[in-house]
Amino acid sequence: MSLTDLASVLWRSRELLEMLLFKLEEEQLLLAANRSRWLSHATREVEVVLEQIRQTEVIRAAYAQDVAVELGLSPEASLGELADAAPAPWSDLLHQHRKAFLLLTSEISALADVNRDLLTAGQRAARETMLAFAETVETYGPQGQTVSGGIRRSSLVDEAI
Repeated sequence: MSLTDLASVLWRSRELLEMLLFKLEEEQLLLAANRSRWLSHATREVEVVLEQIRQTEVIRAAYAQDVAVELGLSPEASLGELADAAPAPWSDLLHQHRKAFLLLTSEISALADVNRDLLTAGQRAARETMLAFAETVETYGPQGQTVSGGIRRSSLVDEAI
């Protein structure tokens, strides 16, 4: 019975990872379109899915330990080790879950990196705009820290924007 429970929680984990991927894509679309109005909502939704993943992960770990003991493995056995030791058809199913998890986590990592870059670029642009209106500039000091200094020369602003 433990293999059935483990398979069920693995399906749930996959669904949650796919939902996380979807929410990160939503967030990326908002960032790329400079639609910051809804960004806090999208970020909150990502946090909700992450919390659900954490809760499911605790359950998955407990089931995986039970299955590992049933199969005569160490309680800390990996999903790959469980799949190798499990009888058919469970072995194939666990290998498919493992493959899907590797793919999903790779996609999530890549998307999170892009979102982080977009956020950083947006923050930098906003900061530079604020500094332009404050008529000051920021440069780097001898130790690499950011320092404000100097008076910015006058610049033209296109009022049609």
